[in-house]
Amino acid sequence: MVVEQPPIRRGPRGPYAKSEQTRKAILDAALKVFAESGYRSGSLRNVADRVGMSEAGLLHHFPSKSALLAAVLERRDEQTQEQFDFDPSHGAEILRSLVKLADYNASTPGVVELFCTLSAEATSPEHPAHQWFRDRYEFTRSMTLKGFQDLAEKGELRAGVEPEAASRGVIALMDGLQIQWLLDRDSVDMAADLRSYVNTLVEHPL
Repeated sequence: MVVEQPPIRRGPRGPYAKSEQTRKAILDAALKVFAESGYRSGSLRNVADRVGMSEAGLLHHFPSKSALLAAVLERRDEQTQEQFDFDPSHGAEILRSLVKLADYNASTPGVVELFCTLSAEATSPEHPAHQWFRDRYEFTRSMTLKGFQDLAEKGELRAGVEPEAASRGVIALMDGLQIQWLLDRDSVDMAADLRSYVNTLVEHPL
């Protein structure tokens, strides 16, 4: 029997491929610059220098610093979702992934500091990352809530635990632990503390 082979998917070629490669290089450089210097102090010139291009060349790909920041945050989220399983139909896996994410974040202190600083600054509606953080928290709450609802339907939440409150509590704990860890990294283990809290909510420890 002859089995028809699926078409071979090839990556982009030519100028588009080169442009996409350059774009990713800019985003990776911008993440490092913003993580090291902060969004306000990190300049487009710093980013362009790291990529080995002119500031005008960078602006060809990203028309403004705020547009670059938005793309950097999106890329960071894409990288996170590629590494960890956040399928809301498997509540226990979501919680395990959050613990793994907390452990991973401990290896990227500059990024954690950038996130904490930006999230505070972005409470202002005029901040370029304001809408991104609103959307991100809404998505994270929705995902975590569905995970806890899945556990509740399976009878795997402890008595009295409400999925809505649990989802908000986990997010608040992760954010709070990050700040405490940045202030004193030797006395805070983000992953261990998050796992300990989650285990008070579920019937089967992670």
